[in-house]
Amino acid sequence: MSVSGFIRVQALRLVATVGEMMRLYDTAEGSVVPLKLRDPGKIGMYVCGPTVYAPPHIGHGRQVLVYDVLRRFLEWSGLDVTFVSNVTDIDDNIIKRGLAEGRDPAEIAIKCEAIWWQVMDQINVRRPDHIPHATEYVEEMVELIQTLIGQDKAYVTADGVYLSVEEVDGYGLLAHQDLDNLLEGGGEREVVGSEKRHPADFVLWKFAKSGEPEWSSPWGPGRPGWHTECVVMSLDLLGEGFDLHTGGLDLTFPHHENERAQAVALGREFASHWMHHGFVETDGEKMSKSLGNVTNMLDLIEQYDHRAYRLLVLQSHYRTPMEVTGASMVASETALDRLDTFVRRTSVLDKVEVPDALVERFRTVMEEDFDTPGAIDLLFRQVREANSALDDGDELRAAGAAAAVHLIAEVLGLELGADEDDVPAEIQAMAEERQSARAAKDFARADELRDELHSLGWTIEDGAGGPEVRRA
Repeated sequence: MSVSGFIRVQALRLVATVGEMMRLYDTAEGSVVPLKLRDPGKIGMYVCGPTVYAPPHIGHGRQVLVYDVLRRFLEWSGLDVTFVSNVTDIDDNIIKRGLAEGRDPAEIAIKCEAIWWQVMDQINVRRPDHIPHATEYVEEMVELIQTLIGQDKAYVTADGVYLSVEEVDGYGLLAHQDLDNLLEGGGEREVVGSEKRHPADFVLWKFAKSGEPEWSSPWGPGRPGWHTECVVMSLDLLGEGFDLHTGGLDLTFPHHENERAQAVALGREFASHWMHHGFVETDGEKMSKSLGNVTNMLDLIEQYDHRAYRLLVLQSHYRTPMEVTGASMVASETALDRLDTFVRRTSVLDKVEVPDALVERFRTVMEEDFDTPGAIDLLFRQVREANSALDDGDELRAAGAAAAVHLIAEVLGLELGADEDDVPAEIQAMAEERQSARAAKDFARADELRDELHSLGWTIEDGAGGPEVRRA
């Protein structure tokens, strides 16, 4: 049986279903509480996905890695996970870029989404079970808005349809503020209308301006507001009272509050638990477009081992700010080199089961508010334990510690044991085709293959002994 095989079998045998064992900080509660499941043995997760108008940045990278790891842990623990993450493919930013470049906004969305998934594949993020697109759900959004208007909880103005937040019980729950204390909501995505009845009322439907994409509605052609998308999609795919809604801390208010408000106004039970992760900082400042310190994920994984960012995310507790600098990335790469060397050193050891006590320690650490730094600390402790055991000639003790390292790394999605000599067959075939193209003086094809290899995370160098393929 392979390393991953025996680890997986043992994990499923030893680890109890998470259910009431898992404790996570709930934004609505303001404290760490048990993660209660609607259906025993199952969990539905909704993760706010990208607005596809530009390449993903390192803030997106942290988000997808946090919830990718959470998903992996929950599945390892025995839960049946349904993971939903949406794509916003119609939005003010997409339209603005289309107008600025003289291109169809749909074309921009398609291209940027393709880049998004390219990056996700390169950093070993698993695809969601469902990837709903906003443009696929416009009809359902129109129905939702029509219902709210019929209940006198939404109203039509000159520029769109707005929800009346004064009609929503408990508005401000996620922000932990009463309605009277909340400033005008909506941020850069909102159209602030002079006919709004309350400063916090937010747009459900935006009337289209000349040249903008539009859909028909009983009130006039336009498009849905951003806050309406996720309500419709999450309830459709996960049902009422689904278990976990996640996203960045910046989405807490107004986006998630306004999602919740629509469900409450409709009399429908929404998410049971709200989980938010912290900001990414560069040079001590929160990453933002206004500060000009947004780092592109494509550039990051071109400059560094793609695994290094996952390790950096794992070493930061999900609720705390995370500092990303050149020094922190290099340190992460150095730690990976140490792990890869360890894996190669212990590859000759017999495969044994992970000691029960270590499995329990890992599970306990992760179940207490998703403590990935604690899990990484445990992993490196076992590296030291195995190396010490090998130095003492105790291969059995070393094998148990090495098995624990493999277990923890696999559950966290951290690929170990990278070896530059271990080139996949398909990559080697592309390198050989490039060499043939060069020999035939088809340099255009050779350059094309070189670029394709680079996009897949490999680099090729031409030396006196022939081309050498290695990880980028």
